[in-house]
Amino acid sequence: MNRWIAGVCGGIAEYFDLDPTLVRVVYLLLSIFSAGFPGTLVYIILWIVIPEREYV
Repeated sequence: MNRWIAGVCGGIAEYFDLDPTLVRVVYLLLSIFSAGFPGTLVYIILWIVIPEREYV
């Protein structure tokens, strides 16, 4: 399980078979350096939209 706050970046990384740290760094850089990328709002929306993973 690769989850920090809501597991959004970890879930995206798992879905696309990427390194979760890389996804987090890219997300952070986009949030900091882009005025057109409202990072917190996008994260909250993804937190709501992405379904919770079922662990068996």
